[in-house]
Parts: sequence; C-alpha cells; structure tokens
Amino acid sequence: QCLYQFLAFVPPSDGNLGEPSMTAVMVDTQHPLTLQLNGSVGDGELCTIQYHFGEFGNYSLLVKTQSASSKAVSCDLVINEGPINSYLPILFAFLVYMGILAILIARHLFMKIDPVRNWVYKTLNPRETDRLINSELGSPNTTDSVSSGPTPRLWSTASRQRLRSLDTFRGLSLIIMVFVNYGGGKYWFFKHESWNGLTVADLVFPWFVFIMGTSISLSLSSMLRWGSSKQKLLGKIFWRSFLLILLGIIVVNPNYCLGPLSWDNLRIPGVLQRLGFTYLVVAALELLFTRPEAESGVLETSCLALQDILPYWPQWIFILVLEVIWLCLTFLLPVPGCPRGYLGPGGIGDFGKYPNCTGGVAGYIDRLILGEKHIYQHPSSTVIYQTTMPYDPEGILGTINTIFMAFLGLQAGKIILFYKDQHKQIMGRFFIWSIVMGIISAILTKCSKEEGFIPINKNLWSISYVTTMSCFAFILLLLIYYLVDVKRLWSGAPFFYPGMNSILVYIGHEVFENYFPFKWKMQDSQSHAQHLTQNLTATTLWVIVSYLLYRRRIFWKI
Repeated sequence: QCLYQFLAFVPPSDGNLGEPSMTAVMVDTQHPLTLQLNGSVGDGELCTIQYHFGEFGNYSLLVKTQSASSKAVSCDLVINEGPINSYLPILFAFLVYMGILAILIARHLFMKIDPVRNWVYKTLNPRETDRLINSELGSPNTTDSVSSGPTPRLWSTASRQRLRSLDTFRGLSLIIMVFVNYGGGKYWFFKHESWNGLTVADLVFPWFVFIMGTSISLSLSSMLRWGSSKQKLLGKIFWRSFLLILLGIIVVNPNYCLGPLSWDNLRIPGVLQRLGFTYLVVAALELLFTRPEAESGVLETSCLALQDILPYWPQWIFILVLEVIWLCLTFLLPVPGCPRGYLGPGGIGDFGKYPNCTGGVAGYIDRLILGEKHIYQHPSSTVIYQTTMPYDPEGILGTINTIFMAFLGLQAGKIILFYKDQHKQIMGRFFIWSIVMGIISAILTKCSKEEGFIPINKNLWSISYVTTMSCFAFILLLLIYYLVDVKRLWSGAPFFYPGMNSILVYIGHEVFENYFPFKWKMQDSQSHAQHLTQNLTATTLWVIVSYLLYRRRIFWKI
C-alpha cells in the first residue's frame, strides 16, 4: 500500500535517427516491485509490470508503440545479465566454521585417548594443566590450594548449580546481536524489518530480555536463600538499573554520529536504557511479591495445571494491568492528524494518507514527552516507507511490552525453581508455554504479516511481537536446556563465554565498532563477501575476547 514514487523520466526518442531513448536507474531487490509507465502528455498509465529483480542483475524494459495510429504501447522486460547468487558467501562462511568445529571435535576426541592425553599433560606444566582443567569445568582458580583435596569438589558442586544453558542462551542472543549490529554482511534479512514482520535481526533483543527475566528469578531466589535482606537487594536493583541507563545514555548513544554529544541532540531512549528500566520493574516486582514456599514447590494449589502461576497472582495482575494500559493508549488515545489506533509506518505507506503518523500513539508520546531531537533520528521505516518523522524503537510505550517479555522469562525461571531437577516437567512446561504463546500470536495476527488485529512489529514492540518471540524463546531454551544441562551433549561453547560477560561484550562492540581490527576499509563496498568477512571477523574476535576473559576469571558485572 505504498504510493508510487517517481523513478525516472524517459525523454522522447529521435525518430529521424531511429534510435530509442534510454534511461538507466537502480532499483531495490529486497521486495517485488511494481513499475508503472505513464505518458508525459496526459496519456495516463500506459503499462504496469511487477517483477522481483535480482542483485547485480541488468535488465531492460523495452517500450514500443504497437502501431503508428494507436497510442497503445507494449512493455517487455528483458534480462541482459542475470543476477548473481548473493548467498554463496554465506555458504562459504558456513563451511569454514563447520571445518573449524570439526577440528575442535577431533581434538576433543583425541584427548580422550589415554596415550595422547598423557603426552599432552606431560608436555604442559602440571600446575598450569590443573588450572586449565578446573577452568574448563567452570571451577575457580585452585592453583593456590592444590594440596587441599576437598576444595575442588566443593567448588565443582557449586559451579554445577549454575545452569550453563542460561548463559549459552544469553551468549547466542548476544553474538547474533553483535553480528547484526556490525552489518550482517549487508543482507536484508540481517537488518531490522522496515515495519511489520520479522527478520533475524528482530529476534535477538527480545530473547536477551527474556533470559534476563529468567536470570532475575534464579539470582534473587539464590540471594534470599543465602540470607540477604530484601531492603539490601532492592538497593542493588536500583543501583544496577541506574548504571545500565547511565551507560546507555552516555557511552552507547547513536546520536554521536550527529556531532559532539550535547543536551540538544542527546538520545534519551536506547537498548541499555530499556534493559535498565525493565530490570528495575521486573526485579522489584519479583522481590516484593516472591513467596519462598511457592518456589520450593511445597505450596499446594487446587489446579495442578496452574500450580506454577497461581502462587504469583499479584504479579500477574500487575502485568495484565500494564497490558490493558498499553492497549487503551494504543487504540484509544487520539493523535492529531492521525486515525485512532493507527499502527502504520506513515510516510508513503497506506497510500501516503498519514505521512506524519509514524508509529501512531507510540511515536506521538515520545515526541510529546521527550522531544523530536531526543529520540532516534533514522528509524528502519525510512528505508522503504521514506518516513521523515523521527521514531524511536526503544521508546516509552513499547517499554510496557518489554516488561511483559522479561516477565515471561521470569516465569521460565520460576518453572526451573518450582520443578527443581525434574527435567521432564521443566521441559514439558516450557513446551506448553510455547504452544500457548504461539496460539495467542496466531489469533492476534491472523497468521498474516499485514492483515492481523495487531501485526508483529519490532518498532512498536506490539503484543503479538512479544508473544511470538516468547514462543520461540521457550522452545529455544528447552532445546539448549536439554542439550547442555540435561544430557550434557554440548558444553554451550562458544556462546557460553560471551554469555558470561554480556555487558562487557555489548558495550565493547559498540565502543570499538569503527576501530581496527573490527572494521577496515574495503575495496568493494557493494560486495557481500567483503562485508560478511569483516562482520564475521569482528564477531569472532569478541567471542575470542570473551573466552580469554573467562579463562582468566575476569567478569564485568553491574
């Protein structure tokens, strides 16, 4: 439903020379395009062609008059040079990483052979070997107390209480986020969707929020069991939230690209800001209404199907009230110059009827409260819909649904605590929650990208976006939990390492984004292969950095 946009003017041909006039243009290849040829002297539409062009293809649209007496024309599309296969670099990169994985697996298998293992251990320094083994098991450095036999066992027991699947899940989300932020090889599916719909880039932030909620449940439960007071924990929650928001505003602020940062162009919302505020609300909610007897599984309820939900009914009421507020504001609050309940991109979308209504109420509230200069200036909607209004995907209204996403992650943590060490029950509940969220998403979207009651939209953080992402998150957590913590078929490497240092990796990749070796000047800026090489190299370097920090027991916690 986009307005036709002027593409090119074709001058009249010189009939005496018999040569046609020509005009060269470049067109987008992400979506199918409709080309409409109009006459220049009030003839109106002459012909229309719909076609999905391929990358770096060369095409000719041949327009001919059918007869001298008739104004009718024929339009034929001719492929002069076929498009390239732009996905070959992805295949090559996949094969390279699979080769590295095969080498590591072979090394691991060789180390299980006694003669090989003994030779390696004899070659290395014995004390250093002991330290490396303990490090791989997740144990602290015990080189200073090698002679004390019981100590390694105590540390090993403590380390196993930490679920590696949670850090693996967090690290997976983070590494995809880093790769996407670095450019994703300039492939459209590694960029955020312009408006409705999903790409790979739209998956990772809500997954990170989800696993943050899970970690809140487990960490608060652990600290309360160890005797920490709620007042002291509440102070830590406020301090951590403040630090995250401060880092987001001062250190990781995209408006730096507009020049030296000042209050005139300071972007107030952001990823870390939303994480900080979401953490504050969800952690405080969990701390104030937590029930130790419910988490231990000893609290009896009349409905077994809801036994991990009913004990926390005050929290659910609070979340449902927030969702009612989001729905009422989104669909009932009037916005000047826009239809009530508008969820579109504005610009040339919806046939250009509402050019200044980008984001509807969500955009209006941000511009009203924060001001146009203090929100994101280059939203993804500008790519296709040519919007001119600033819009922030981490704005005020969407924070409500981010809190809901974190709360669903909190629910996953409660399931782990409630069914402690009952793996089948935990995985069963994860699967049920995934199905329920998927059904809700199907109803809200009518299984359609554009025609649903509430479309899936990352810019708006619509409720259907949250239910869809939580559906995926529960399934993904189930699989990782099964492989890493239940069957121990996978250690979680390499994603486990950045998951243990998530704040450092996120802030580091933002701060050093434009520095070598994370970025360098390319010979061909239009080459997918060169962009993919650069972006994968940068992402891999952060995995290596996180691994080295893990080996040295360096963790940056807020």
